[in-house]
Amino acid sequence: MSDIQVPEKTPVDFWFDPLCPWAWMTSRWMLEVEKVRDVQVRWHVMSLAVLNENRLDELPERYRELLATGWAPVRVVVAAQQKFGDEITGKLYTELGTRIHNEGKGATREVIAEALAALDLPAELLAYADSDEYDEVLRASHNDGIDRVGQEVGTPVISVPGADGGEVAFFGPVVTPAPRGEAAARLWDGTLLVASIPGFYEIKRTRTAEPSFE
Repeated sequence: MSDIQVPEKTPVDFWFDPLCPWAWMTSRWMLEVEKVRDVQVRWHVMSLAVLNENRLDELPERYRELLATGWAPVRVVVAAQQKFGDEITGKLYTELGTRIHNEGKGATREVIAEALAALDLPAELLAYADSDEYDEVLRASHNDGIDRVGQEVGTPVISVPGADGGEVAFFGPVVTPAPRGEAAARLWDGTLLVASIPGFYEIKRTRTAEPSFE
């Protein structure tokens, strides 16, 4: 019997709202990072509807309508998580995101039902789309993520253990298309490098492309 111990992978906590196409892009990148770096993603929900609920009057009507549709998928994800454990969270996110974003179907009840069926989850979970039963859990998860980076950002939020025993937490990165292979690794290494520097806050440039789900 070998005494060689396989080192534990570094946990990467990732907060997402299924509605956000940019978070979806970042999440697909993180799955690539898992292949090329010793990391393990742990999925958590957050909500753009919760984030913006106190400033709806400032938002365009189209965005307010979009946020209203965002309650359903995130509530169903939370319900599935509560009933079937944390392991289902990332799987259900993948099924939802593929349909909402890659297939362009949007966050409809039919899409949520399809995602549940793909994982052999009970169809009854769809009822939680219109239920506030687990909203307290949803808000706690949302706050856990957003409190690490502040109220001025959105989804996704990523948190990684820091070398000093603390944590490195940041919003983003916002990228399209999702880098793969060694490009995914380089972006991960570079993001951690800048995010771990005390006092570093922001790199940004105007987005000139829409999310590319290829």
